[in-house]
Amino acid sequence: MQIVERSAFPVLCEALQRRGYELVGPTLRDGAIVYDRLASADDLPIGWTDAQEAGTYRLARRSDRALFGYAVGPHSWKKYFLPPALRLWRAERREGGFDVVAGDDEPPQLALIGVRSCELHAIAIQDKVFVEGACVDPYYRAQRDRVFILAVNCGVAGGTCFCASMNTGPKATFGFDLALTEVLEGDRHTFAVEVGTARGEEVLREVSSTVATAGERAAADAVVARTAASMGRRLDTTDIKQLLYDNLDHPRWDEVAARCLTCANCTMACPTCFCTTVEDVTDLSGDHAERWRTWDSCFTMDFSHLRGVGSVRSSSKARYRQWMTHKLATWIDQFGVSGCVGCGRCITWCPVGIDITEEVRAIREGTG
Repeated sequence: MQIVERSAFPVLCEALQRRGYELVGPTLRDGAIVYDRLASADDLPIGWTDAQEAGTYRLARRSDRALFGYAVGPHSWKKYFLPPALRLWRAERREGGFDVVAGDDEPPQLALIGVRSCELHAIAIQDKVFVEGACVDPYYRAQRDRVFILAVNCGVAGGTCFCASMNTGPKATFGFDLALTEVLEGDRHTFAVEVGTARGEEVLREVSSTVATAGERAAADAVVARTAASMGRRLDTTDIKQLLYDNLDHPRWDEVAARCLTCANCTMACPTCFCTTVEDVTDLSGDHAERWRTWDSCFTMDFSHLRGVGSVRSSSKARYRQWMTHKLATWIDQFGVSGCVGCGRCITWCPVGIDITEEVRAIREGTG
């Protein structure tokens, strides 16, 4: 483990830029901390945090100048690997036929700044879907191969976080090139840095650092331990797959359906949901056509629509049950892991504050 002073952090960002990486990370915009392009380390949400509860998100000032003193915002990294809208191909009419041109250009090199442990687990889950199965998504793989991941161990647990319950955080243990723990003690502001890859080690060589002392290691460990002990939510995962399989007709599904707006916010904010649809568009002349892949959701009526049958899941109850049961149960059968990483986004960004941890608790306790 190495120690990098706060004053040297911009040098780390500049080292990545010299290698051709575009910086992408947390920044303030539209009253939230979102992921976007960064010109430099100065664009980070310095001195800001977030207060989150079910259906509630507010920014707040911190009493210090922490760079990563917040939980997670409405965006997840999946928008870079699985864009909300991606042109697959376009066609132009010519005499005697069409010219078909493949999709967008080669994806850019991105340095993802501030990736949390729950998000590393989410990326690994999507890797299973898009690059480790029988059918490989070429765009996902191309972008996945062109990223540098600078992870950050969480120093703050949000009010809706429950990664400790899912064994997905708050400390990053895999999937990163470099992992930082931000430590603020008195007047000293440092980063404890762990190297995950040879590429990460190469970048770190360009930044002034010192070998961590035993005390500095202990201080970094204490940051993570405090975060793990202050989770805003808890989810009991004991036999959760069988619990949900055995309760498909539980009265709780009716109760949650009475509140659910089927707005799909939970699936849009979720870092692991991967459903898409394909749309063909053309201009009025008929000389130009395009095929686009866009995000979809199991909460929409059309998602389960079958020709001659209609929507298989026509009720709010059926759609919410499908989403939660897939996320916490059938996903395990499909991919060997839970589809939930405990980031809490589905709770925070639900307009009516539906809480997945509370729904599981109610079913486990037999309450409707």
